[in-house]
Amino acid sequence: MISRAEVVRTAESIAALQQEDGGVPWPEGHVDAWNHVECLMAMTVAGLAEPVRRGYAYLARHQRADGSWPMKLVDGAGVELGGETNHAAYVAVGVWHHHLVTGDRAFTEESWPMVKAALDYVAGLQTERGEIVWERDARGRPSSYALLTGCSSIHQGLRCGVLLGDLLGDPQPHWELAADRLAHVLGAHPEAFADKSRFSMDWYYPVLGGAVRGQQAFELLDREWTTFVVPGLGIRCVSDQPWVTGAETCELVLALDALGDRERAARLFSDMQHLRHEDGSYWTGWQFVNRKHFPHERSGYTAAAVVLAADALMELSPGSGLFRDVERTATFDPDVCGCAAGIRVPPQAAERETP
Repeated sequence: MISRAEVVRTAESIAALQQEDGGVPWPEGHVDAWNHVECLMAMTVAGLAEPVRRGYAYLARHQRADGSWPMKLVDGAGVELGGETNHAAYVAVGVWHHHLVTGDRAFTEESWPMVKAALDYVAGLQTERGEIVWERDARGRPSSYALLTGCSSIHQGLRCGVLLGDLLGDPQPHWELAADRLAHVLGAHPEAFADKSRFSMDWYYPVLGGAVRGQQAFELLDREWTTFVVPGLGIRCVSDQPWVTGAETCELVLALDALGDRERAARLFSDMQHLRHEDGSYWTGWQFVNRKHFPHERSGYTAAAVVLAADALMELSPGSGLFRDVERTATFDPDVCGCAAGIRVPPQAAERETP
């Protein structure tokens, strides 16, 4: 386990990446709303109030009239103009987390119109069956398919949005219904999602996002544990490459912590510390056959995932239970979608696509 001071130093390494306009970029220079928010959450844990406020101002400034953000922004200009639903939904997670950590109601109220527009954009792209397609393209056309990882994250965003609405006296029951329908599809209809099962995120994200919990969640994680977990190093990003990544490992830590499995969570968190740099930042990944960092970069989103995992394990802030506490809370009648199947764990051992 790392120390509280080391956690703060990691958050400071994120602040050092922040651009003058408030955006927190990927190593290659673009900003997307999801990873930007994750970085703001990490800095919030560390009490870095000024860069966090600049980061949320950046989001408010670049939100479009339909509630979305460009898929990629460079120097404040959209370079990929489609609007991803999971990017928009994660803003609600960030604002709810900020409220939990700081108790700053004025900031929460100020951010509420941005959250409302974002989640209405997301809910508007839900299909009749219940999945939410992954984007609306630059011409305004909805995608023809949904992504399991993205929808799992959206589920958490919708739940956080409901909590924000209730807190502020502006309830949004249509978001709660959308979350219930989405949780049902995540649990009962794996055919609703494009096959990305070679990616570890599709394995653990239904647990991380709160749609699958309890015994079903343990069964899901156990099914592919040996496929993705590399003892002593972390977890693979993809099943068919000898490559462990820090962000995915820390997200699995958060998923395990949400289930109360702190022993495995703490062990994995310790295992990935070989990626830590002396300045507190983290290498994105390690190719363990070639024994080289790959890609040769230290990413803000990896550092952010480390901080959030450390917070969950060490309970450093009032937001440490964010991933434990937001889960599927309502019972969805499967007859509504016509399957009458109930909730079950989606099979993760489906045939994998070739790289």
